Amino acid sequence: MIGLDALYLLTGALFAAFALQHALARSWRSAVFWGCFAATMLGGSVFSDTVNGALVIVLAVLGAAGLRPKPVKTTDLETRQRSAARSGNLLFLPALAVPAITLAGTLLLPGSRFVDAKQVTLVSLALASVVSLVLAMGIVRAGPYAALSEGRRLVDSIGWAAVLPQLLAALGGIFAAAGVGQVIAHLTTAYIPMTLPVVAVVAYTIGMALFTFVMGNAFAAFPVMTAGIGLPLIVGKFGGDPVVMAAVGMLSGFCGTLMTPMAANFNIVPAAVLDLKDRNGVIKVQIPTALLLLAANTTIMAIFVYHR
Repeated sequence: MIGLDALYLLTGALFAAFALQHALARSWRSAVFWGCFAATMLGGSVFSDTVNGALVIVLAVLGAAGLRPKPVKTTDLETRQRSAARSGNLLFLPALAVPAITLAGTLLLPGSRFVDAKQVTLVSLALASVVSLVLAMGIVRAGPYAALSEGRRLVDSIGWAAVLPQLLAALGGIFAAAGVGQVIAHLTTAYIPMTLPVVAVVAYTIGMALFTFVMGNAFAAFPVMTAGIGLPLIVGKFGGDPVVMAAVGMLSGFCGTLMTPMAANFNIVPAAVLDLKDRNGVIKVQIPTALLLLAANTTIMAIFVYHR
């Protein structure tokens, strides 16, 4: 049955290939960095906590020291322009195939004995990515090595920030296990008068956005803020609907994602891909939208969370 383990193996194999390419190019820092990251993907569930912790420490040290990858040989501008003119609108097909196949798989694969029912969407996304890659290679007439090299070039342009989503999500789990949620609940109730249900809603939605801003990942902020404010106050004290609280609370966290450089996969990657001069250019454009969405989410939760 295809589940998370298979996806981790697929991802780990990709980064192991990047590490091998760096080793062949004698970019030793990058080779060790991506090799350690690949190891966490390939054997993280088998390794002891000590080994996984050591790998993360190595990642942190190398990331702070700088990876210094060597340039990847690629085609020149004229060659890319000729390829784009030849392919035309077919170039959009791989990008459009990813959401289309993911949606189709999410709707059609539940109940299949070959896919873990709890991971249907992620498996569909992985399948869509593979199909999209094959389509892209066929359209631009490039082989697997060219695709791998261009993938490494993109990852090198992002650098160590590419691993932030995984590490920050893990940090959120550590915070939840360490009882940070209870500390936040104590501080919130100590300094904010929780006499009105709407006050708890405002504290929760804004707290989700702020904590996501710091963590860079709404999935990391969610267990901490929900354990600290959502469940004990909105649901426990004021009798709110946990479904509305969880759904709108996560959306509030995504508002913080739009405003932070810690969310590298959303904000730093586009800047790198588009070669923007301002590394925070994407964030600056998104801030007004994020604040409007946060206000809308707070209003929606205040209206609907207490009406079952």
